[in-house]
Amino acid sequence: MKARKSKKRAPSFRKLLKTSKVKLDNKLKNKQYKQQSTAKKYRKEQKKLREAVKDVVSKKPFPLEDKKQTYRAQRTEEEEEEEEALPLDMMDEDDLQLLKDLGQMPSFLTRDLSSSEPVHVKKRKQESIIDKYEKVPRRLQTEPEKEVIHLLPIKDKCGIIPQTREKPVVSINTNEEEEQEEMEFEEVVTEEPMPKLTTEEYIIQRQRKLQEKKIHIAALASAILSDPESNIKKLKELRAMLMEQDPDVAVIVRKLVMVSLMELFKDITPSYKIRPLTETEKASKVRKETQKLREFEEGLVSQYKFYLENLEQIIKDWKQRKLKKSNVVSLKAYKGLAQVAVKSLCELLVALPHFNFHNNIIVLIVPLMNDKTKLISEMCCEAVQKLFKQDKLGHASLGVIKVISGFVKSQNYVVRPELLKSFLYLRIKEIEVKKDTEDINAPKKFMSYKEKRKSLSRMQRKWKKAEEKLERELREAEASESTEKKLKLELSYRECLHCVHTAFHILSGQGDVLNIDPMKFYTHLYKTLFKLHAGATNEDVEIVLQCLDVMLTKRRKQVSQQRALAFIKRLCTLALHVLPDSSIGILATNRVLMHTFPKTDLLLDNESQGSGIFLPELDEPEYCNAQNTALWELHALRRHYHPVVQRFASHLIAGAPSEGSEALRPDLSRRSATELFETYSMKTMTFNPPVLSANPSKKGKIFHVDSYLNEDISQLIRTHCNETTIQLPLDFTRYLKTSLR
Repeated sequence: MKARKSKKRAPSFRKLLKTSKVKLDNKLKNKQYKQQSTAKKYRKEQKKLREAVKDVVSKKPFPLEDKKQTYRAQRTEEEEEEEEALPLDMMDEDDLQLLKDLGQMPSFLTRDLSSSEPVHVKKRKQESIIDKYEKVPRRLQTEPEKEVIHLLPIKDKCGIIPQTREKPVVSINTNEEEEQEEMEFEEVVTEEPMPKLTTEEYIIQRQRKLQEKKIHIAALASAILSDPESNIKKLKELRAMLMEQDPDVAVIVRKLVMVSLMELFKDITPSYKIRPLTETEKASKVRKETQKLREFEEGLVSQYKFYLENLEQIIKDWKQRKLKKSNVVSLKAYKGLAQVAVKSLCELLVALPHFNFHNNIIVLIVPLMNDKTKLISEMCCEAVQKLFKQDKLGHASLGVIKVISGFVKSQNYVVRPELLKSFLYLRIKEIEVKKDTEDINAPKKFMSYKEKRKSLSRMQRKWKKAEEKLERELREAEASESTEKKLKLELSYRECLHCVHTAFHILSGQGDVLNIDPMKFYTHLYKTLFKLHAGATNEDVEIVLQCLDVMLTKRRKQVSQQRALAFIKRLCTLALHVLPDSSIGILATNRVLMHTFPKTDLLLDNESQGSGIFLPELDEPEYCNAQNTALWELHALRRHYHPVVQRFASHLIAGAPSEGSEALRPDLSRRSATELFETYSMKTMTFNPPVLSANPSKKGKIFHVDSYLNEDISQLIRTHCNETTIQLPLDFTRYLKTSLR
């Protein structure tokens, strides 16, 4: 039996998966080196051959005529000797004359004398043959012999006539000339510039290229979707288009391929995690359907891994601002490619939390949540928030939380607040706080004396006693060390507000099942309210308004009346010191609190009496006796220079009615405190709405309250006057300005 020829099998996807990137790079480098060395060797051989041919051509060949003359001279001498040796007296005169004539003919030397055919029979024919040979040009011995191709013979009356044909041989000189012509042509091509296209022609050409690429991408994608198991190899072809080299369409094609692959993986990925096969499973024989499924799964995991690596590399190139050698994509286009790559990763994070390499995607996404680029940071934060909302099992959420925790620690707790706000979207339903604390901080129980006496020997009791003593000392040391660590964390005012906001978001909504009274957070916020910035950088007011809404309004059942009274009083005091937009937000919050806690209207009554004295400097809202004070700040705010602040103050003095003359307009009553704060923002440092000017025809000095920053006296006047403008004598004006200085 003939031995079967061993066929080289194509490497499987698993083998490709195991092959490292370094090994593939080394193989590629070796292949390129071999090609270069082969080409170099071939060029050297061609050069040597050309030099040898030039040397041969330059040498002068030995003339053929001299050889012929020498040969003829020698031949003449030999003939003369033979003639002298022949017995000429025995020959007739006719025979002698014939011999002389034959001797002068060249055919006589080559004629076969053994043939009995008379010479004169084919005399004319021989003469034509000789003339033909004489006309053939002589050739040098240096010329190479021509190769002959044997053709089919021809048969006629005389017999079989063989036929041959010379094989065409291309001379070396001809090759040199052709190579020189090609080199000249290449040089001309490189030197001559490409024909310049008009703008319209360039756009048409670019659209045509882009349309062809789109059709190709659509064809590959539709083939994969129609039969993923059979066409899984086309994923590699589609992924290769991520390295498009045509500079006209490279950026758009790469973006389209990234999005197409992302959608394909979302569609063809199974609803389970694919694990690698064991050696036993690989060795066992399976059916064709099972083998086909295994190959599909291996190919899918392999291509998915390479796709994620490509996305990661695109983001790294943008971060490091590295320009590729090909210069196909400019540095400006890196940002757009990176945004599409991040968008694809976010989609896969949300859509495939169960599939392979999900933790790798989390590791890529979490640092980008803290990115300086706002668009990328928002995309990543939204993706994590979606994952928290739809995660029912909690495994994916746990993985994200672990990575975020490690990242925050690595950044020394200096991160964007949006990253921490993502925790507010966690699905917290039921938590056994007592059990969790016991599991985390489970105190080790020491054996009693009776238990030791029963179960341990005397030597074991001594060892046990020493062991317990050492553990107590270690616990004391850990407690002191943890206290020092806590003291090292000095949080800023904004960070404290974020912590309070996060804590109460956890305790609200789904966290209502937690029976906890976070008194420390209320005390901390009540104490730090007066630290708010009163200037243009009052962004912290928005966080305070959100905290008050979560702490007091949404948890009204857990908030006591004393606590609500204390916060309303402190907020009214705070409204006197901040910008108009902050005052409007604070007064809107007080309006909501007065509706939520109806008994707080006693702060509007001056005749009410209570036990104790109000202690405004006390930091405990439960024990400051806020029921013994009144909201006198509202009367000062009613004369505020901003009309909306005036309106809110008058509304609160009247008891915050929903109907009547003192009721608010719908555009003020239907908006939340945060929305009002943003609507009447003072970032541009101008009035919103603008304040009307007075009639210039009136006599006296007119003060226009257009900008309280430009006119020092305007704020003082508007604090004590309820009109838009006021007329004052010039002397009084000078007096006020002098006193202000």
